[in-house]
Amino acid sequence: MKSILFLFIPLAALAAYFSLQSSDNINSVNKVMQDSTNKIQDKNMPDKVIKSEEEWEKILTPEEYHVLREKGTERAFTGKYDHHFEKGVYKCAACGYELFSSEHKYDSGCGWPAYWTTLAGDRVILREDRSFGMIRTEVLCARCESHLGHVFDDGPEPTGQRYCINSVSLKFEPAEE
Repeated sequence: MKSILFLFIPLAALAAYFSLQSSDNINSVNKVMQDSTNKIQDKNMPDKVIKSEEEWEKILTPEEYHVLREKGTERAFTGKYDHHFEKGVYKCAACGYELFSSEHKYDSGCGWPAYWTTLAGDRVILREDRSFGMIRTEVLCARCESHLGHVFDDGPEPTGQRYCINSVSLKFEPAEE
């Protein structure tokens, strides 16, 4: 019995240590995400767009609905904006909120449109995403809370961010000349 206790105590201590380590990491990620969410209280943001899922289903194509409302992902290298570099603004396909500028777009080689920043910090909401056995940061439209993609810490300077966004979640508006 004593030998079982001698094995159990060190294993329990190790488990507690790793649990605290990962909870510290999760807490710091949650703090960053909460800070990002708090920035959304900007008075310049248009009114929130709130619709039932039935209403969204009526106005979005099946592919748009799957990505924007069901948090789906289009296949890599198939989106119309992956290699699109015309000057203009990328808007949320669900509500039309301006999200990204062509000035911040770059070819990351990931298979989806990539941006190193948003038009402004209040344009998106960042949330922890634990789907598919991974911990990622989901990017949502701040106005209608539609799923856009994910953001990663492997982008170019000056931010080091890579907003990896589904083409189907965006509508492009060319710059006026």
